[in-house]
Amino acid sequence: MDRVNAFIHCFVTIAFNIVLHPNKTLPQQSLQELLNRAPQTHPRIFFSANEEVQLREKIEQDSLLRPVYALMLKNAELMLNEPLLKYQKEGRRLLDVSRMALLRMLNWCLAYRLSGEARYADRAEAELLVMCAFSDWNPGHFLDVAEMTTAVGIGYDWLYPCLNPESRCLIREAIVEKGLKPSFEGEPWWVQANNNWNQVCHGGLVVGALAIYEDEPELATRTIQRALDNIHHSMEAYAPDGNYPEGASYWSYGTSYNLMLIDSLQTVLGSDFRLPQAPGFMESAEYFLHVAGPSGLYYNYSDARCVPNLAPEVFWFAARAKDTGLLWREASRMREALRAAENPFAQSRLLPMLFVWSPPLGEIHAPVQCSWRGDGHTPVAMHRSHWTDPDALFLGFKGGSPSANHAHMDIGGFVMEADGVRWACDLERQDYHELEHQGIQIFNKVQRWKIFRINNFSHNVLTVDGQLQELEGFAPITQHRSEGKLPNTIVDLGEIYVGQLAQARRGAGIHADGYVLIRDELQALDKVTSVRWGMVTFADVCIESERQASLRQDGKVLTLQLDSSVEAELEICDIERPPNDFEARNPGAKMIAFTVKLAPHAKVDFTVSLIPGKASEPKSSLGALADWSSL
Repeated sequence: MDRVNAFIHCFVTIAFNIVLHPNKTLPQQSLQELLNRAPQTHPRIFFSANEEVQLREKIEQDSLLRPVYALMLKNAELMLNEPLLKYQKEGRRLLDVSRMALLRMLNWCLAYRLSGEARYADRAEAELLVMCAFSDWNPGHFLDVAEMTTAVGIGYDWLYPCLNPESRCLIREAIVEKGLKPSFEGEPWWVQANNNWNQVCHGGLVVGALAIYEDEPELATRTIQRALDNIHHSMEAYAPDGNYPEGASYWSYGTSYNLMLIDSLQTVLGSDFRLPQAPGFMESAEYFLHVAGPSGLYYNYSDARCVPNLAPEVFWFAARAKDTGLLWREASRMREALRAAENPFAQSRLLPMLFVWSPPLGEIHAPVQCSWRGDGHTPVAMHRSHWTDPDALFLGFKGGSPSANHAHMDIGGFVMEADGVRWACDLERQDYHELEHQGIQIFNKVQRWKIFRINNFSHNVLTVDGQLQELEGFAPITQHRSEGKLPNTIVDLGEIYVGQLAQARRGAGIHADGYVLIRDELQALDKVTSVRWGMVTFADVCIESERQASLRQDGKVLTLQLDSSVEAELEICDIERPPNDFEARNPGAKMIAFTVKLAPHAKVDFTVSLIPGKASEPKSSLGALADWSSL
């Protein structure tokens, strides 16, 4: 890591010590005093019985919340006809069952609390008793326990007034014996992890602890205190700017449970313990807004998914920040859902929390800034030409390190959209279960980099002499401009190709004339070096000449032009069939590529222009990356 990033890391560490140290050293008496003053009645987590009328009114008076709530009720009704859950693991995980439990419990419990219809409560109680009769909640994969504890804790608290005494006893015992107590066995690694496991496990267990603290005060206090002492490990990942190292879909997962923890503490104990003040945490809602293109697809770097889903957690941020502009993308998804033939939120297990967390929506204004940049563990930048034009240009670009959690060897990678089409793509990661079933350890430091969709051979990056990117290297953003003729971002890739190249820099930007530029500037070591440039696409590609290709998709056209200081020729590489038998195919995917040869110590540069059909071709070269700061 260079000096600038070392300084940033030091600064962020100091900031966390200032902001969050009170939580790391919170006196036991302080937490105990809050618990002693906390309500002894149910429901109390997220909203009390006294707040039900306000919640009904908020939904009824809002023209967008009201029809989406109707979708939720329809979903709750349909789930009444589903069979009871069974203890059925997929590989080493019970996670799908735990998530289905949370989906059902939140839908039925909210439907009951706001409608008073007993059939929802009756079915939820039956489901709770089935879940609590499971032999365990699969502590070998503790995410499963955490999500199940969340589901059962919410069911116990929200339905408490209508549960019969025997059911209360059985459910409470299950939270204790299958949720909370197993979390103190051995030395669980997630307690101090710096990733989503820390957030999900602490968040879910705190919900369970707050549901039963009057009956198990010592165990509940230990569980909450441990969370307060250790949640900072994962929350440091948001610093300094809010971007999440594991990508958009993991931001949604980890952050939702972080909010479960924060909001349950706030609503029951009357304190958020200053957790939202953690550096970058509140800013992360801006990151999540910018990380999706005009198509709605996320920039799916690392193990994140690109397919969007409604994110109820963003509504909490909008309410807290008093900024409904953060909901620009989410409101669009809600409107699309209301027009759809089928309910796209049917499997959105946290959808009911949207109504709890949402501010009154009213008029939602379009965002102002068209560029965004975040540093930290995984530096990333996004540029777009417009917010309200569905055909706008979008460019996602990243630095970082393959050593980050869930990272790929996609350092220097990018995605690009124009005319509503994603032209430059990042392949979706293969399902974990599929690979593990084949005996592949997806997080093993050796086996992971054999997986085609994870290593650099399948990404929109440079590959030098057929080698992998340097695992421990780090690529910082060295320049980011949001104004001028060419809003752009430049990344120093030197450490990523250490021992392969003497120097490597890549810049990416959106030109005011309506096209995207990707420019690389390299210097060879003291040997002949071969460098492959690649871009993944699902478009139909026609090579027009050595340095020009046309791409066609969904009735739209994009031109790719190459300007190189050395000899190079465009080609199409087959990436539908990965090299290993254990890997899934990539139907329709192809890579546009070219290879350049560098003489010993030679300096070379090449620029690729991605020109939508309606844009004019570049009239002249924009020069070296050093000149991009003044354009």
